[in-house]
Amino acid sequence: MKQDRPAAAPRWLARPYKYIRLDWDPEFSLLRSRTCVKPIQCYSLAALSELNQVFHDVSSNPGEVKHYVMTSDVTGVFNFGGDLSLFVLLIRARDVESLKLYGRRCVDLVWWLETASQRGLHTTVLVQGDTLGGGLECVMPFHKVIFERSAQAGFPEVLFNLFPGMGGWNFTIRKAGFAVANEMILSGRLYTADQLYRRSLVDLVVEDGEGEAAIDQVVRAVHPRLRGTLAALQARRFASPVTYESLLAIVDQWTETAMRLTDRDLRLMERLARAQVRKAGGADEGAVEEIKRMELDTAWGELRSGDTAWGEERTGITEWGGLNH
Repeated sequence: MKQDRPAAAPRWLARPYKYIRLDWDPEFSLLRSRTCVKPIQCYSLAALSELNQVFHDVSSNPGEVKHYVMTSDVTGVFNFGGDLSLFVLLIRARDVESLKLYGRRCVDLVWWLETASQRGLHTTVLVQGDTLGGGLECVMPFHKVIFERSAQAGFPEVLFNLFPGMGGWNFTIRKAGFAVANEMILSGRLYTADQLYRRSLVDLVVEDGEGEAAIDQVVRAVHPRLRGTLAALQARRFASPVTYESLLAIVDQWTETAMRLTDRDLRLMERLARAQVRKAGGADEGAVEEIKRMELDTAWGELRSGDTAWGEERTGITEWGGLNH
C-alpha cells in the first residue's frame, strides 16, 4: 500500500500548554493530546481553554491534521467531568453568567468533536480509568471509543442529588437509544467497559495495557479509506443530528438547576471535589479555590479582549479582578 508523504509537524504545535501534552505522528498526520489537569483531572476552565485553542489551530489550518487522538496522563482517571470546585464557588456567589460561560466552553469543546468529520478529521479516544459525568459526555462524540477493561464510566450526579450533565441525554440517546439513556442518567450507576460496550456506547474493549496498540490498529485501518469513512460519518450525523442550539439550551437549563441547589448539596459537592483532589494527588483546599478564582478571571479576561465572540461583560465573582496581573 502506498503511503502519503510524512507530514511535517505544524508550527502551532510549539505553543506552550500547562495541562495538555501534544504529540505528532507524521506518518498519519496524527495529533494526539494527553491531558493532565491539576489539581483535579476534570474539565477546568483552564483545561477547556487550552483544548479549545488546539481545536482552533486545527480548524484554522485545514488539511494539516487527519487524525485526532485523546488520552489521559493521569493513572486511573480519564476525566472526572465538570469542575465541582468551580461550581460551588460560583453558585455560592450567585454568579449565573460565569456558570453560563463555563457551560458554553464545554459546548464548544463537544461541538468541535461532533463536527470533526466535516473538517476532514477522524477522532479516537482511549479511556483508561474513571470517566464521570461530563467526562463521559465528551467521550461520546468521538468516532472511535476505546476502553481498557478496568475502566468505568457513568453519570453519578443523580445519586448525590446534583444536576445532570449538559450533553449526556443527546449523545446517549443517539448512540444507545432513549431507554438506555434513561437508565444510565437517572440511575447514576457506574458501568464497566463491557457493560458500556453492550449498550453501544463503546466501540472496542481491550485488556488493560493494550490500549495503545488498539489506537494504532484503528488509525491504520481507517487511514487508507479516510475520505469514505468521513463521508459515512457525516451522513450518520445528518441521520441523527445533535444541534449546537440544543446544547446551548441545555446550558441554560443546567444553570437554572444549579442555582437551585441547597447548601447541603453544595457541601456534598465540596466533599466530592476534595476526594477528587486526593485521588489526583493535587493541591490543598485553599490552593484549589485560589486556582479556580484565577482561572475564572483569566477566562473573563480573554472574553473582554475579543478572543471570543459572546460579548458579555464580567459579573459577580469575576469582579475580584487583578488576580492574573
